[in-house]
Amino acid sequence: MTSALENYINRTVAVITSDGRMIVGTLKGFDQTINLILDESHERVFSSSQGVEQVVLGLYIVRGDNVAVIGEIDEETDSSLDLGNIRAEPLNSVVH
Repeated sequence: MTSALENYINRTVAVITSDGRMIVGTLKGFDQTINLILDESHERVFSSSQGVEQVVLGLYIVRGDNVAVIGEIDEETDSSLDLGNIRAEPLNSVVH
């Protein structure tokens, strides 16, 4: 998986953690255990009654054992989303 992450360096990615959080930021680095360094990051907090809240995190490290999914964000599509009108249930934690 680490070799696949090379293509995401300096690109905007979304990381879904095993506890159900969604963190979006610029991937700056990673190591062999998939610890991630994200810059200019924010957490998107979903709610079924309100729009998506974005909590600014800045420079952020995600432990590799907490990473469930990593994917590249299409910045053009992402910027056109009206997050204030999106309603969604928060993600559940991963159950092993």
